[in-house]
Amino acid sequence: MDNLTHTLTAVALSQAGLNRKTRFAALALIVGSNLPDVDIVTRLAGSATYLKYHRGLTHSVLGVVVLSALLAGTIYCLGRAAPPPKKRHTPPLDGRWLLAICLIALASHVLMDLTNTYGVRILSPFSGRWYAWDVLYIIDPVLLALLMAGLGLPAIFRLVSEEVGASKPGFRGGAIFSLCCLVLLCGLREFAHRRVLGMLESHTYGGENPRRVGAFPTSADPFAWTGVAETDSSFRVLPANARDDDVDAERARVLHEPDPSPVLDAAMKARTAVIFANFARFLWPQVEETEDGYEVTLRDLRFYAPDDERRGFVARIYLDKSLRVRSESFSFLGESRAK
Repeated sequence: MDNLTHTLTAVALSQAGLNRKTRFAALALIVGSNLPDVDIVTRLAGSATYLKYHRGLTHSVLGVVVLSALLAGTIYCLGRAAPPPKKRHTPPLDGRWLLAICLIALASHVLMDLTNTYGVRILSPFSGRWYAWDVLYIIDPVLLALLMAGLGLPAIFRLVSEEVGASKPGFRGGAIFSLCCLVLLCGLREFAHRRVLGMLESHTYGGENPRRVGAFPTSADPFAWTGVAETDSSFRVLPANARDDDVDAERARVLHEPDPSPVLDAAMKARTAVIFANFARFLWPQVEETEDGYEVTLRDLRFYAPDDERRGFVARIYLDKSLRVRSESFSFLGESRAK
């Protein structure tokens, strides 16, 4: 998920009651809910290197435990040296609660990242396997709107109450509302996801049974999905909607898999290709001959939309006529260069 969603979730957890357990609870929740993304420093080495390490060790069970202990220890040491709080009802600094809250914050980050299509390597470094629930979009505007409403409306009500002289409402109800909406949205998406997967599995595509299928969320509509079906000879990418009775397999975009070749074999040995193949779940390669050699394009169809030709999550390997790698690149969103 994006860092704004992580931060708003941390604020909701704080206002729901965790800020009453120990001093600096809100600080620990906000920092901890974003701390796993410290792996962004690997972006300095290029997009492909970032893809290799992102959502790995810092998003694992081991990473959650280690980072939580480091964060709790740092805040505790600095907190003991801090001046006394100005507010009368501020709870005292409690090391055990502080550690527990740091664990909650980091675990919430990993669990929320687990809900989307990108996934996490939760067992790193012992296993490089990716896990993904595929129910929320990476930046989900519906979830953002619900979190903002639950946290923002109480603030507006407080301003109005102050102006008219009435008692100020608290933030706890809105925070609990936000967290309940998060859970309910995931449940709704899971129901729609299972329904769409069932529809995709019930079809044949070009006379072939699907070897595997996937359904990936779109940004705004919780019932709209992008379906992917892999057969022995091709991929089929098609829109799907859980409100419909079935998918229209005839609307599927057919993406043929290339035949095995020395060109493709050489390209798949390139560093960027190895990293991307380890990440991709529905890997679709394309081979094109150029004047100087060959261009091999690798796409992960989880991030491919049949209607808008999104170009994100694309790796390109350029070979000369002797099948030596001339250059390689990877792009999350555009044509950024990887090292």
